[in-house]
Amino acid sequence: MVSTKLSKVASGSSNTDQEADTIPAGGAHDAPKPEEITIDTEQRSQDSQEQGLVTEAVDPVFGNEDGAAIHYRTMEWYHASTLMLAETISLGVLALPQCIAILGLVPGILLITIIGLIASYTGLIIGQFKEAFPLVHSFADAGELICGKVGKEIMAVSQVLILVFIQAAHVLSFSIAMNALTDHGACSVVFSFIGVMLCFILGLPRKFQDVSYLSIVSCVSVVIAVTVAMIAIAIQKPDYGHALAIQPDVSVVKGLGPVLNIVLAYAGHVAFFPICAELKKPHDFPKAIACTQIIACSFYVLIGAIIYTYAGPHVASPALGSASPLVRKISFGLAIPTIIIAGVVNGSVACKYVYIRVWKGTNVIHRSDFKSLGSWVGICAALWGASWVIAMAIPQFNLLLGFIAALFCSWFSYTLPAILWLYMNQGKHFSSKRKGLVTTVNIFIIFFGLAICSLGLWSSGVALAQGAAGKVFSCENNWKLESES
Repeated sequence: MVSTKLSKVASGSSNTDQEADTIPAGGAHDAPKPEEITIDTEQRSQDSQEQGLVTEAVDPVFGNEDGAAIHYRTMEWYHASTLMLAETISLGVLALPQCIAILGLVPGILLITIIGLIASYTGLIIGQFKEAFPLVHSFADAGELICGKVGKEIMAVSQVLILVFIQAAHVLSFSIAMNALTDHGACSVVFSFIGVMLCFILGLPRKFQDVSYLSIVSCVSVVIAVTVAMIAIAIQKPDYGHALAIQPDVSVVKGLGPVLNIVLAYAGHVAFFPICAELKKPHDFPKAIACTQIIACSFYVLIGAIIYTYAGPHVASPALGSASPLVRKISFGLAIPTIIIAGVVNGSVACKYVYIRVWKGTNVIHRSDFKSLGSWVGICAALWGASWVIAMAIPQFNLLLGFIAALFCSWFSYTLPAILWLYMNQGKHFSSKRKGLVTTVNIFIIFFGLAICSLGLWSSGVALAQGAAGKVFSCENNWKLESES
């Protein structure tokens, strides 16, 4: 009898009739390996071959890619780093100078640094969890591992929602940039539609490695745009007031907005599992995290502090608006690639999750026929369409960012990674003084994330109740709204 081996494919999908779809439980010390099932090749029907069932799978997520038209595990760590930098250093940095203006120079810089360090640590936890449990491809898989099917579905919906909301923020940001560039040359709804179509088209490549090349353009774009604006503001020294080390009498509602925007500036964690899954060497993921977080934190502190120091307490959000009209337009023009491409990265992660979930257990994702390409295009169109509707429903930039940070980023960047660490180390939380200290730190991070979520939702709810979100599907100049907010 001739036998072949069928390995499990971890992709956060719903159950099929195949036993291989179940993710095994276990601690980090007993890291699961792809379970191998021996079957008689003579019993495989022609129907199953036509359905493209993955056989002789090697990788627990993408199966055996030998001879496949599309190979996914092709990235080096620096590809992953450019993806994460493009995803991280985008909209967040544009709001940070105003965050410092509201909080004061000292509290603002401290918060950017401390939250950045916490985000770096929780990012490393995700890499450790992926190495311990290779079958985990997403937070949905991690949710299933810890809480079963209920945890899986809650995480699946949540991770797609956060990514779609971030996509919406990029669509909205594109319309703001175009209004600033053209002096409201067209309806804001039209600009946002152009933006969502650009994101949709650029997001059609299925492999993260292909998207990573676009990410290089995104990183260069945001650095040049913000640097040009920063230098211009420093030279012009707009007479908006004087920078304060500490801002007195900051209300809870007003102070929470900047904190939420800082949290959002480090909100790339939801994409870390899928990005790690496409690395040639997943154990290189810590290199990508270290590179990303060091560059991001340094850039945030430098840009936020300098622009606030020279622009004063009335610095605009997005920060490019604090420059003179001419430089503002130049900066927004330079920033358009990062506004689009950073949205594309988040959209690719969301679409890839849905795509893999739909076709789990088949080799459809490795093909280039009508079924594989048509379903991919359809998924991309659906998610980008949803993001456009959200962008038009909440047309106020800062409010949308704060809502995203409160509802989703506090969980995926802080609370959930800390829970993953506790799960990996179950039974050993206080086995030593050092382990006890790290356990305490992770418990603190859990409560930090919960506090950000609850207080942030309350703050966003108050702003929404006061009508701060603006009119839905409005042709109004949303750049004017942002510069006046």
